[in-house]
Amino acid sequence: MAIVVTLDNMLYARRMTLTELAGKVGITLANLSILKTGKARGIRFETLEAICEALECQPGDLLRYAPGEDGA
Repeated sequence: MAIVVTLDNMLYARRMTLTELAGKVGITLANLSILKTGKARGIRFETLEAICEALECQPGDLLRYAPGEDGA
């Protein structure tokens, strides 16, 4: 898939753990981990909005289009 998830970079920049983000967003750590590793097949806008609110960022800070990359 050509969509690459850069959640790790944003977590590092915000000095936040995946566990802390899961608590703030209200989704399971397992589902957030699937998203972080690029294995998710989709994401609800509601979830994306909650992540952006918790990290004080824009969707483009978490996702990028990279033709030819597999996203993993």
